[in-house]
Amino acid sequence: MTIEEPQAYAGQHLGMPAAGPASMAPLWRRAVGLLIDWVIAQVLAVFAFGAELGQGGAAAFVPLAVLAVLNLLCVIPFAATPGHALMKLQVLQVRPGSFPLQVVIRTALLCLFVPAVLTDRHGRGLHDAAAGTVIARR
Repeated sequence: MTIEEPQAYAGQHLGMPAAGPASMAPLWRRAVGLLIDWVIAQVLAVFAFGAELGQGGAAAFVPLAVLAVLNLLCVIPFAATPGHALMKLQVLQVRPGSFPLQVVIRTALLCLFVPAVLTDRHGRGLHDAAAGTVIARR
């Protein structure tokens, strides 16, 4: 008979608790938070900037620009976007540095999409890993 080690949780190597506040947020909560932010960005793009859904060319990037600005204006001062807040999540630093600069890096990579859907060995999106941040429960 062998004794199996308990399954490691994603945030253990990042110095995060296994559960509760400040623990790494599960993928589904992060995805729903991003979906909420994307809907807000789409609505703002249409009603505030006159963007048309499904429009091609440079105008197709208006909602993405709105999402980027929303991230910067909300995460830097509040550590959460509206979608994060509704899902009870926050952005935390796991590497020392300038938090505003980390948020700018994180947002730029989020807007490239691919780094956000690929994960590191801890389960963080590559945009968070590169920025030295993680999405955690509040």
